[in-house]
Amino acid sequence: MNKYYLNKRAQANGQHEVHKEGCLFFPSPEHALYLGVYTSCHEAVAEAKRKYNELSNGCYTCARECNEG
Repeated sequence: MNKYYLNKRAQANGQHEVHKEGCLFFPSPEHALYLGVYTSCHEAVAEAKRKYNELSNGCYTCARECNEG
């Protein structure tokens, strides 16, 4: 199980990335919104989309299987 966070700052394409704690591209603390502990990035991204932003997407580095491009 991993802790997941949503980057409150959108990328150039408008998407907000979901990151595992410790990711190389983890956002600065003021931009990291804690999502919770999940067994997979799929659960974390679904929660981010449901609660915060439909444009949430998995980070290409730490949650590649959830990255939609």
